Amino acid sequence: MTARKLATSNISAERKIGSDLTKVDAHVIQPGEYDELPEWTDEMLERADFYIGGKLIRRGRPKSEAPKKPISIRLSQDVLDAFRADGPGWQTRIDEALRDWLKTHQKIG
Repeated sequence: MTARKLATSNISAERKIGSDLTKVDAHVIQPGEYDELPEWTDEMLERADFYIGGKLIRRGRPKSEAPKKPISIRLSQDVLDAFRADGPGWQTRIDEALRDWLKTHQKIG
């Protein structure tokens, strides 16, 4: 970033962070610390991003085996308010409630 852009941006050149980077840089990883790292499985490697000639070939969130479909649905205001009141994840909670309902109401064909 040029000095002019830095001067006009909201980012400070002397931005404070919560870590002691000098201490972090000086730390030498000990063999016992490697135990905290999981072994890479074939499945993990299969889902990882990879590069060819410096170009990212696959990126983003891994594909779900059962992707959800965006829909439009009309709900009563009190039902919507109750699910939203618990905060983020309210759409997932509605999905779970509908799955629970299906377990007891699905017709055996």
